[in-house]
Amino acid sequence: MDPLSSLPVTPAKPNAWALTPLWVFLIAYLAVSVLAGDFYKMPITVAFVLASVVAVLMSKGGTITDKIESFCKGAADGNIMLMVLIFILAGAFAQTTQDMGAVDSTVNLTLRLLPQNLLVPGIFVAACFVSLSVGTSVGTIVALTPVAAGIADKTGVATALITAAVVGGAMFGDNLSFISDTTIVATRTQGCRMKDKFRTNFRIVMPFAVLTVLLYFFIGKNAAGTYEPGPVNWLLVLPYIAVLAAAVTGMHVMAVLLGGTVLAGLIGLLTGSFDAWGWTGAMGAGINGMGELIVVTILAGGMLEMIRLNGGFAWIIQKMTARTKSVRGAELSIAGLVGFANLCTANNTIALIMAGPIAKEIAARFKIPANRSASLLDITSCFVQGIIPYGAQLLMAAGLANISPIAIMQYLYYPYLLGIGVLTAACFGWPHKGPRAGEKKKPA
Repeated sequence: MDPLSSLPVTPAKPNAWALTPLWVFLIAYLAVSVLAGDFYKMPITVAFVLASVVAVLMSKGGTITDKIESFCKGAADGNIMLMVLIFILAGAFAQTTQDMGAVDSTVNLTLRLLPQNLLVPGIFVAACFVSLSVGTSVGTIVALTPVAAGIADKTGVATALITAAVVGGAMFGDNLSFISDTTIVATRTQGCRMKDKFRTNFRIVMPFAVLTVLLYFFIGKNAAGTYEPGPVNWLLVLPYIAVLAAAVTGMHVMAVLLGGTVLAGLIGLLTGSFDAWGWTGAMGAGINGMGELIVVTILAGGMLEMIRLNGGFAWIIQKMTARTKSVRGAELSIAGLVGFANLCTANNTIALIMAGPIAKEIAARFKIPANRSASLLDITSCFVQGIIPYGAQLLMAAGLANISPIAIMQYLYYPYLLGIGVLTAACFGWPHKGPRAGEKKKPA
């Protein structure tokens, strides 16, 4: 069982000026990126450093040493540090499985299971399975888009259509996988267990995943092709199966990732995929690959703590809930908050890190269960990330398929349906499970 923690209650009076560091970040990252025409021109770490410096300098009360100590306390919050440790283990697991050939075997397995007269819906299902296994939408897109583009060339299916099926399936796993960054951040910031969030999240999105399969079936039912998947080594797929099974049982995510990394490493040694030094090198490369995310998480934790102490969170909550009299309004506020953050950062993990603490306080005020607020956060972030043409997912898919991100957007049925799913869940309290929490109670 995950150790649960919660953020302290906001002690300061509402203060709009406390949000200045957030505006500094938005100007340094979003405005500069728009002017440069490239959302990856300005390193997000630099933008957070600038915002963090402003957060410390403008904070009221105490010496500069006191302010820095307050920043460090926020950066070293138990939730932040736990996320950092999970990111480290997730990076080690992902790169170990990549180097020992698990990703290739998983892709080949899913392609072998596809009926060739159901290519487009089959590619979507394959992307769902791969992303759910590997926990990364970008990794799934990198693995499957070249295959999908090749199938399009052989069958005459529109490249944009089949590429969109890959992107949609990739966002399915990004939203639900136990080892996805977004799942980790959403559950940790809201203080709930992964399996509880998964169950709630699954019930909300699964009908729309099925609907997506049907849409792709009717649109691409005339497609047929002759592609030959590579060989499948079932032993190499075992780490993913083991991780999924262990996570579903409720085992602590750190134990799941550590066990998965050890299992993948032992299989890699047994099959000769790498030697002992190759294994340690893979783990090191995976951990290093998480470096930017770890730095951003720490800086964001410190910056958000300074905003909280100076009343910024209290002001946002006051304004967002001033006319909110129901759980429905609170849930829509949570979704709108992370959606806006995602549009600004073009990174759903970072958006969740920024919006999570505020969403936690809104959820507590309106008695929204933590697993539900985590689900709404994660689903909304994946909806926005899956449709913005300047996000890494669409840019990567478009580059690999040699088409425009705009061409892909018209076929992104699953991400669009995720947006409908969030609105449906918030407006109608769906999925229903007894009386809606907090519905008959006034906010504290």
